[in-house]
Amino acid sequence: MSRPATPPQTIGPFFHIGLDVPGTEQLVPADHPGAVPIEGRVFDGAGDPVDDALIEVWDARGVRFGRCATDATGRYHFLAVKPVGGPVAGASGEAPHLNISVFARGLLDRLVTRIYFPDEAAANAADPVLARIADPGARATLVARAEAGSLRFDIHLQGEQETVFFAL
Repeated sequence: MSRPATPPQTIGPFFHIGLDVPGTEQLVPADHPGAVPIEGRVFDGAGDPVDDALIEVWDARGVRFGRCATDATGRYHFLAVKPVGGPVAGASGEAPHLNISVFARGLLDRLVTRIYFPDEAAANAADPVLARIADPGARATLVARAEAGSLRFDIHLQGEQETVFFAL
């Protein structure tokens, strides 16, 4: 006796349910010295906004953590502070950066990338991780843009503007 086929899963996972906790997008309080808003949008390969992604951010030393779900227009936001470079200040030679994980429908595993700061040109030029990315255009996808009191970091999952992601 055979059983009918089970239909495939067509939707989910649902990252907004249970993982998006209001307030976790603030890595530091609003009055923290050096606090900077980081804003961006997540886009799919066709350039359409991803409205159900979850973005996690860790500072380079793993001390501060934040999480934000994208809204209907693919937007996310964090309040962070520029960390000291590298896992141990100065020991790695890495420029100040934030570590990013992207979770979204259609991804079997998280995507991992980094946000580097635009006012750290010399440190970015000497960063050993950035140096391993031969294409200057690809390398530029990891540097946020300064915009009127905040930093902008758009994440492109695929396509011509695809953000560089790292294999862990």
